[in-house]
Amino acid sequence: MTFKELNLKAEILSAIEELGYVQPMPVQEKTIPFMLEQSADLVALAQTGTGKTAGFGLPVLNMIEPERKQVQSLILSPTRELCIQIANDLTNYAKYLKGIRIVAVYGGEDIRKQLKQLDNTPQIIVATPGRLIDLLERGKVKLEAVDYLVLDEADEMLNMGFKDDLETILSKTPDTRRTMLFSATMPREIASIAKKYMKDYQEITIGHRNSGSENVEHIYYVAQAKHRYLVLKRIVDLNPDIYGIVFCRTRQETKEVAEHLMQDGYNADALHGDLSQAQRDTVMQKFRIRNLQLLVATDVAARGLDVSDLTHVINYNLPDDVEIYTHRSGRTGRANKKGVSVSIIHSKEKHKIREIERMLRKSFEQQQIPNGLEVCKKQLFYMIDKMQNVEVNEEQIAPYVEQINKQLDYLTKEELLKRFVSLEFNRFLEYYQDAEDLNYQEKSRSERGDREERGSKSGRKVRLKINLGEREGMNPKRFLGIINDVVGDKSINIGSIEITNKFTFFDVFEDQLDKVVSAFSNESDMSVTEAKGSKSYDGGSRRGDYGKKRSEDYRKDESRFSKKSGRQSDRGGSNSEKPWRNRDRNDNFKNSNSRKSRRR
Repeated sequence: MTFKELNLKAEILSAIEELGYVQPMPVQEKTIPFMLEQSADLVALAQTGTGKTAGFGLPVLNMIEPERKQVQSLILSPTRELCIQIANDLTNYAKYLKGIRIVAVYGGEDIRKQLKQLDNTPQIIVATPGRLIDLLERGKVKLEAVDYLVLDEADEMLNMGFKDDLETILSKTPDTRRTMLFSATMPREIASIAKKYMKDYQEITIGHRNSGSENVEHIYYVAQAKHRYLVLKRIVDLNPDIYGIVFCRTRQETKEVAEHLMQDGYNADALHGDLSQAQRDTVMQKFRIRNLQLLVATDVAARGLDVSDLTHVINYNLPDDVEIYTHRSGRTGRANKKGVSVSIIHSKEKHKIREIERMLRKSFEQQQIPNGLEVCKKQLFYMIDKMQNVEVNEEQIAPYVEQINKQLDYLTKEELLKRFVSLEFNRFLEYYQDAEDLNYQEKSRSERGDREERGSKSGRKVRLKINLGEREGMNPKRFLGIINDVVGDKSINIGSIEITNKFTFFDVFEDQLDKVVSAFSNESDMSVTEAKGSKSYDGGSRRGDYGKKRSEDYRKDESRFSKKSGRQSDRGGSNSEKPWRNRDRNDNFKNSNSRKSRRR
């Protein structure tokens, strides 16, 4: 099937033909005829990056009446970036349609500019919910003539807390409107909105409901939590052409990982909620033009990003919500291109992998974390490939060839090759020569039994507290997950748990105190300390000087566990000397940002 068979106006066909559109993608092939030929509402479930904008944008443009100077179509999107992208796409599709105006309204920009754009009423408004409600309250936008309402990335809008805003907006549109809801997943909240605000809707699903892209390979590595950053670097070094997003759980973690990557010579930057809109735009522009290879981001900050050709999505931490994984992985493998979703997990998170596998109906492959030799080999042949494919400018280098030949004349071809390879390769060999095996080694059943028996010999418990409570969304399940993730020891026995607004209190056996406090001393945004006035339980007796001295020792030694005392290294020492980072990792990144000057 071609677009010419979909009964679109000749003006639209001319515009999309210039854009290179020939054959519709599966979601377009199903939604465009439905919207043009049917009158029912629509729920379309398809992954991000599968062509949904054209799937609803082309039929909407086809049905708009240019002579009516009213808002006939409202398109809602969760983020500023996606809002702008949709408006730009629609403008390109409408290039040859006379009299149609499209206006994008969103937060993060001076509202006065948008108010001026709305002086001449557009037929199509693309909006984020918050800014649209502001304009409705000012009386600048009227929705009583809306014929077509599109909710794009509806599940993301709900994840971002727009449920009340959506219901407010929906209540201000006429009952006669047609509603088109596009979503990657179908959580209960989406089904609830569909049931409440849509009539006789038809569901169109591309692939399986709540499934991921068919073009994405899903792999995972199992390592100790303390090695997570080292594993990330191995993944990046094993893929010299990587262009991807690294997803972290918190803003603080995002900042730290990005900072460490930059200090270690990688083309990376952070995207998180503490950035101003101008800073966010700068980072995104650098990433889009590939001045950055790696964007380190939180889920909230990355919502609505529209970046093509990502090779990898890396889950530095698995998300708490399985559906968020679908959105993360869906950012690669777009437009029929292949992509890889990589997860770095601890052994106790394997059940999460199984849950995601069941939801996506896909198998995940556990791979071994590459060793130093494998990384070096990959980097070596990457360099050889670059040399083979380099564009030789005969005219520019001609004046120097004779002098170069004289200078290197005494070297045989074999010697020349050896020196060329050594020039780059020695640096990797030196760094990785003593690199440790980062793969998590499962303990045998007998070893686990011995350790658990040793861990439970002491009947005395110590009361500790962590600086996370109800205000951070803490609950017992999440708390135990944090313990598993950070400590990484199945023998740790957690006793009574008490959660307050600011803290979570918990008991551990006294002979396991060292391991817990030591593990958390490496976490910059989480701290575990002894609860004041705590008791250890051994028939109800108070803990003696033993526990007090242990606590004092930790306070004295706190600095030796601080991240600021030195970054992790594959060889246990400083990571500061990485001379191979002086070279350009990729020709696409030659014009990268000024942080390259910090490379060693």
